[in-house]
Amino acid sequence: MSTESPLKELALHDITVRFGGLTALDNVSLRVAPGRIVGVIGPNGAGKTTLFNIICGFVQPTSGSLTLDGQPWRPRPHHLNRLGIARTLQGVGQFAGMTVLENVMVGARRRRAEAEAMAALERCGVARYAAAHPGALPYAIRKRIELARALVAKPQILMLDEPAGGLDADEIGWLGTLIKETGTTVLLVEHHMDLVMSVCDEILVLDFGKPIALGSPAEISENPKVTEAYLGTAA
Repeated sequence: MSTESPLKELALHDITVRFGGLTALDNVSLRVAPGRIVGVIGPNGAGKTTLFNIICGFVQPTSGSLTLDGQPWRPRPHHLNRLGIARTLQGVGQFAGMTVLENVMVGARRRRAEAEAMAALERCGVARYAAAHPGALPYAIRKRIELARALVAKPQILMLDEPAGGLDADEIGWLGTLIKETGTTVLLVEHHMDLVMSVCDEILVLDFGKPIALGSPAEISENPKVTEAYLGTAA
C-alpha cells in the first residue's frame, strides 16, 4: 500500500458517451470512495470497458464530468501514472522484445525500479520468470505479470479490466486474495461473478450502457433487474 498521500476519491457524474448513433454509456454516475473495491458488471456490450476508457482519457464523454478528490478532472493517459492510477488490460499488452522484469519496470515510478519490479513479481508469484520474454510464457503467467506491472507503481487507484480471464479456479482464488490485500482503491471489471461477489464492497450493473443497479453484493444478487439483464427473464 502506498503511504505517500491519502487515497484518492474518483467520481463520475452523469456520463454519456455516444459513438455516432450508438449510445455506449447513458447517464452513468459512480462514486469510488477511497479504499473501497467497486465492481462494474454487465453482459457483453454493456459499456464496461468504455467506462474504463473514459477514466483513462482514451475516450471523451459526450456529456457529464469526472472529479478526482472533489475537483473537476479531465483525464489524460500520460498523466495517469503520476496521479497514482494504474490499469491492467483485458489482454496482455507486454513488450515482446523486453524481459518480464523490464516489462514490469516500465510501470515503476521510482528510482529503485528494478528492486520494486522484482518485489511486485514476487508478490504475484512469477519472480522466477524475470529473465524470460513474455511471449514464450503461458497466458495465465502473463496475466500475473500484467498485475505486477500495475502494482509496481503502488497505485492509489487500481483499475482491473477482466483480470481473471484465462485463469483457473485456484488462480482466481489467489487473485481474489491479492485484490483484497492491495490496500488501495480498486475498480474491477469482471465476468467471473464469484470473484466479484467475494471481493467487492459495491457493484454497479450496466445493461446496454444504462446503470440498472448499484449496491452491495447481497443487494445485487437479489435484484431482479440484474437477473433479467443476464438471463433475459425476470426472476
